[in-house]
Amino acid sequence: MAQFINTTFCTNCNHQSSMFKLLTKEELERLNKRLHEVRFNPGEIIFKEGGVLTHFGCITSGIVKVYTEGFNKRNFIFHLLKPTSLIGGPGFMDDNRLHYSVAALTSVTACFIEIDAMAEVIKTNNRFATEMFKMISRQASVYMDKLVSLTQKQMHGRIADTLLYLSAFVYESNEFTADVSRQEIADLSAMSKESSIRILKEFKDANYISCNGNDFVIKDLKALKKVSQTG
Repeated sequence: MAQFINTTFCTNCNHQSSMFKLLTKEELERLNKRLHEVRFNPGEIIFKEGGVLTHFGCITSGIVKVYTEGFNKRNFIFHLLKPTSLIGGPGFMDDNRLHYSVAALTSVTACFIEIDAMAEVIKTNNRFATEMFKMISRQASVYMDKLVSLTQKQMHGRIADTLLYLSAFVYESNEFTADVSRQEIADLSAMSKESSIRILKEFKDANYISCNGNDFVIKDLKALKKVSQTG
């Protein structure tokens, strides 16, 4: 069960997003008065698709998945987020609805700031507003790249993209212990669990990777990138 915890004052936070370094002490104090911090266990829902967008979330520890809930209980994972990512949503300053779900993959701590408080700071701090729009643009670019991968690549290319994404952007190493299950690897690649397991075995047999449970090693990065490029 999610737990409220004592909130560290924003100015003293060791996991502060770089965006918040652009705020004045007074602006940070204003946000801090309308902020609370919550600890989540693995698997717990942080934001629910279709709900009302009342807060921004800032991940201070752990990894979360951002996903949409499809038909027949088949989910599609857009991406994974780690500290110090900010979670808002395309509904901000639009319909104020949540257009995706967010769930904890590991134990996660997140700070929640009221939407109205964020909107006030955006209106008064141009540098902060610019960084906010940059963040939204970067997220849109991720979704566009994902769309290209899913619509123009075969399953082998999509699994290769997922492994490269986990290696380069999530764990920042060619050797990593994944916090995602085989089903979640499939959800990242928009395919069935059975297909993802089969392709992972083919990559292992080809000596592109080694995997033992959730422990992965990218053994032939060049070959894996070629599979990604050729799709």
